Amino acid sequence: MTPFDWYNNYIRTYLERDVRQIKNVADLTTFQKFLRLCAGRCGQRLNLSDLARDCGVSHQTAKGWLSILEASFIIFLLQPYHNNHTKKFVKTPKLYFYDTGLALALLQVESEQQLATHFLRGNLFENLVIADLIKQSFNVGRPHNCYFWGDDKGREIDCILEHQSMLYPIEIKVSETVKGEYFQHLRYWCQRHDIPKEHAFLIYGGQDEEVRRDGMTLPWTRLSEFRQRIRIV
Repeated sequence: MTPFDWYNNYIRTYLERDVRQIKNVADLTTFQKFLRLCAGRCGQRLNLSDLARDCGVSHQTAKGWLSILEASFIIFLLQPYHNNHTKKFVKTPKLYFYDTGLALALLQVESEQQLATHFLRGNLFENLVIADLIKQSFNVGRPHNCYFWGDDKGREIDCILEHQSMLYPIEIKVSETVKGEYFQHLRYWCQRHDIPKEHAFLIYGGQDEEVRRDGMTLPWTRLSEFRQRIRIV
């Protein structure tokens, strides 16, 4: 059985058994459409009104179905970070899947070749990284304390990890090469919040690890080492 077939069997089991146990969803076909639409929005800010409209259901129904997906650990909403320095910040959460493979199956991505040219490739890579960081916290019995940040100027930090009053801003890029522009928002964030560059990370699709002027690069293949890098034990 291929991973794609396995996930499709899982989706059918989830819809036919688990969803009915959590809440009485009469129209499973429309619910599955809703699930696929969520996959198409992974790594994006949640617009519940647009999601409901595209699915053809009411805002209240979409809100209830989203709660089902959260309760069954299919999706999670990453909340925006804010403090006294962030007056004009994005207040809408971003939608992610706990299992990136499930999101791929819902998007009908069956191969590496399809993924390589998929328009959501960057979002799916971001989903993979953030979901893994959250699972690392859960695996040691801690709340994840992960957020994202965006402002009204279009600046954004993909993930901010807070630990013992210290902040670790993280940019996530699927690219296998590092460009100086990837550190632009990290540099702004660190200067604004007086964060040392050693706390700033670029997690990317390449293989080289290095210390740069505005932060550190960490290959995605070494993501399991992240907690040790920032000494969260």
